[in-house]
Amino acid sequence: MQPEKSENAALVNHLTDLLNKGNAHVTLDESVNNIPFEIVDKKPHNLPYNLWQIVEHIRIAQWDILEFSKDANHKSPKWPDGYWPENTKPSKEEWGKCIQQIKKDRQAFISLLKESSESLFTPFDYGNGQTLLREALVLADHNSYHTGEIILLRRLLNNWKK
Repeated sequence: MQPEKSENAALVNHLTDLLNKGNAHVTLDESVNNIPFEIVDKKPHNLPYNLWQIVEHIRIAQWDILEFSKDANHKSPKWPDGYWPENTKPSKEEWGKCIQQIKKDRQAFISLLKESSESLFTPFDYGNGQTLLREALVLADHNSYHTGEIILLRRLLNNWKK
């Protein structure tokens, strides 16, 4: 049985808050705010990744989730290599574009949620039974996980004061 329209609208509002606000945790936007460019390629304590790699990974994965959710013909990157940047040091322009694209794609996904609120539970005609609700939860879970990594890296780089 499908939820009523008002229940779907409430669910979309909760998902929007989860994607934008972080609720009980620091938001993704807060985690990348005011990172000095000079540290985006630093790997503290022999970690296998740096801030740039994590943030660019978030961008790629979020883009893939968005495109998969709206386009049956979308081709996802090859797993796992296609979800991580090839370079370990971006230009300032790449860094700025990456953060802006994350925000833009997140808003596009939220718009898709709002436009499709009647079909949150309906499996896509393609894929393996995925629904828009599932993809929203995957996106929130993925971004939350990596937001924690960003904060940890910033702490290790002595660049987190919250």
